[in-house]
Amino acid sequence: MCRNIKPLFNFEPPATLGEIEASALQYVRKVSGFAKPSEINQAAFDQAVRDITRISQLLLNELQTSAPSKNREIELQKKREINKKRFEK
Repeated sequence: MCRNIKPLFNFEPPATLGEIEASALQYVRKVSGFAKPSEINQAAFDQAVRDITRISQLLLNELQTSAPSKNREIELQKKREINKKRFEK
């Protein structure tokens, strides 16, 4: 799947509406193949983003885990280290 779609569950603080919308937008872009849809497709594109945002919020609200919440800064640092090793070659 698209590398720009980030996991949003089990973080402290929880994912914001903006983060959920950004993931929904990336998903719709990937599925539709459009980074920017034409005028004729704009309404369907926007509706899909709204629907996926709403469903994603429901999902995140319903999911449960016994694992401790992840820290955003620590997870970001881990990703940076992985990318550094990956692109040093």
